[in-house]
Amino acid sequence: MYQYIYDGSFAGLLSTIFEIYDRKNWPDSIVKESAKQPCLFGQQVLVTTDEQKANRVWMGIGKKVSVLFQTNLYHTYLSEKPNAEMLIYQFMRLAFANAVNIEDNFAEDCVREIASTARQIFREKHRMEAFIRFQKTADNLYFASIEPDFNVVPLLINHFQKRYADQQWLIYDVKRNYGIYYDLIRVTEVTLDNSNDGKAGALQNAVLQQHETLYQDLWKLYFKSVNIQERKNKKLHLRHMPIRYWKYLTEKQIKPEDIR
Repeated sequence: MYQYIYDGSFAGLLSTIFEIYDRKNWPDSIVKESAKQPCLFGQQVLVTTDEQKANRVWMGIGKKVSVLFQTNLYHTYLSEKPNAEMLIYQFMRLAFANAVNIEDNFAEDCVREIASTARQIFREKHRMEAFIRFQKTADNLYFASIEPDFNVVPLLINHFQKRYADQQWLIYDVKRNYGIYYDLIRVTEVTLDNSNDGKAGALQNAVLQQHETLYQDLWKLYFKSVNIQERKNKKLHLRHMPIRYWKYLTEKQIKPEDIR
């Protein structure tokens, strides 16, 4: 029994797959170093991330599948599902062993699960792009807290860098305790020493820009005024805007039973 342990990065996972082929000791499991458990029966292999090896694996699978499905593999990694690493490995092993493209072979469990997971990631990314609400701080930084089901923060960079290119912003995942910061030039990954301020979905008034609370009140008033009570559809509302997102929406700082 072989258990491969990597540092949790995507490059680390690809390095692990390289190591598996190099050793020819096929894994029973692949786990992040932060989640490893003692292995009483079998051998644990700690893999060191190697960018060159990772690139070789990524370029190699790129020759076997389309760019779209290659993206699906990355999205499966971002899903953080317990079996995500093994799904990616199982697919790559099949792909490398076949002379033809297998990405449409849905008879294979790994192909089917990867495609399904990628669709879930796409929906979560789309929701984050729609539901993120920035709050302007006193130092002119636009801050937003999020808590997505999946690790979609890296997928938000392109959208927000293009849409808000003229302002500094920080989108912070309070569940995973990291975020992305745009300084008007580039986007960098950041970790806050004290991220508790954003965990309630709103910053403290002391750090907000002077008129921010007024803008929030105006937005709530606008949101309320455009709703037509006679056309209220509670089930449809919840399907498009699940309750779990409400604490980060300015217009939804209300009790669940008060759905408009």
